Amino acid sequence: MTGRRGGRPLVPAYLSTGGVARPSRPHLERLTVLTRDGAPPPAGLPAAEQALLELLAGGALTLVESAALLRLPVSAVRVLAADLVDRDLVQARAPIPAAERFDPDLLKRVADGLRALKHR
Repeated sequence: MTGRRGGRPLVPAYLSTGGVARPSRPHLERLTVLTRDGAPPPAGLPAAEQALLELLAGGALTLVESAALLRLPVSAVRVLAADLVDRDLVQARAPIPAAERFDPDLLKRVADGLRALKHR
């Protein structure tokens, strides 16, 4: 199959998901962290799911990183990941929440304390 500019294959995303358009787990977000346990994958997995498992063999990746490495849309990888989570081949962890805003007063006190230590 011929490719497009940028090296992305010209294959409809629904072919990589087996025609499934929506994930079975709608809570999977772009920054959901995917990890693989070490169990060997069962025979007969679709090629796209097999490719995702191979990517995760090296460690944890976010859903969006996986999509970039597979050169698939995030929506398609969301469907693939949900299927693998349903089969207990992949674990999905919610993204780490953004840190709460720092307390400027605490920061000032720490800086003052460091300055006091420096001038001793």
